[in-house]
Amino acid sequence: MIAKGIAQAEETAAPPSDAATADVATATATPTPSPADEGVKAAEGIKEAVASQSHTIGSVVETLDSYRIGVGESYVSLWSALVVVMVVVAVLVLARLGSSLAKMLFKKLTRLDATQRLLGEKLVSIAVWVVAILIGIDILGIDLTALAFFSGAFGLAIGFGLQKTFGNLISGIILLMDRSIKPGDVIAVTDAAGNESFGQIRKIGIRAVSIITRDRKEYLIPNENLMINQVENWSYSSRHVRIQVPVGVSYKADIKQAEELMLEAADKCRRVLKDPAPAVWLSEYGDSSVNFIIHCWITDPEMGVGNVRSEVLKTLWWLFKEHDVEIPFPQRDINLRDNEAFRELLEAMRNGTMETDRE
Repeated sequence: MIAKGIAQAEETAAPPSDAATADVATATATPTPSPADEGVKAAEGIKEAVASQSHTIGSVVETLDSYRIGVGESYVSLWSALVVVMVVVAVLVLARLGSSLAKMLFKKLTRLDATQRLLGEKLVSIAVWVVAILIGIDILGIDLTALAFFSGAFGLAIGFGLQKTFGNLISGIILLMDRSIKPGDVIAVTDAAGNESFGQIRKIGIRAVSIITRDRKEYLIPNENLMINQVENWSYSSRHVRIQVPVGVSYKADIKQAEELMLEAADKCRRVLKDPAPAVWLSEYGDSSVNFIIHCWITDPEMGVGNVRSEVLKTLWWLFKEHDVEIPFPQRDINLRDNEAFRELLEAMRNGTMETDRE
């Protein structure tokens, strides 16, 4: 009997089966911490470090930590939110300072032209921001595996929303790499009304290119638009730009003398180049004038082209006045047929004139 009792006790105390062990392990498995839990743990660590330095500060921190809001199975306290805000602000400030410092060092330590330096500065700035964000995530103690939900539908929506932003970023880098458009270039632009103007590129940003026109209007053109659309660049391979100035003279004028005066007017303009020299072409025989075009070259289109045309025309005005070269205006010859109606009209006009004189 005693042996039988001992055997029953041993069976009762026998170790549990594998299935039972698995059930217990499943029941006691530790859940994956959420981003909120990670943030709370980081805030708790910072709270302990701060509280150990001063009893007064520790009391303030404890008071802030006592105000809590439940988020699912975890909580977020006022202290936790304050820690997150402080870390984000610190990351933004340090990233900006680090980006500016990196740009200054890159500018001083390298001997690149303006376009290559701008490309390098942008890449360095992007690298600094990425490092700063990763440091901020590490300080907050956020486990990146907890952000796996970005690979789902929400992440896909964010990707579509930022598609244009990333497209403009890559387009800006490509523009700087192939140097097709660079700061200082003069390109033609079209406003919303369809009027074409020109402007100088002031800056190539991450999202858009800044262009300033002669009337001081600033256009922000997305980088992607300059990649996929036709762009008229006046200074891509050369800064030489030819200006056309139309001029008309009377049919009675000496054409050779008029051409010489046109060339003289172009030569007197300080911005017109001597080489290539100005040229005068006869373009057409108009209704009231012989029409010419003065072709002259400049190398500073960003200073404007209309003012060059104006200076040439004003100088030519005084030269034509000095040499009695007639500047024509529209003229019309009217032929009246001599018939009964015409004679009656003349008679009525005479009678009306005589009555007016008598009065």
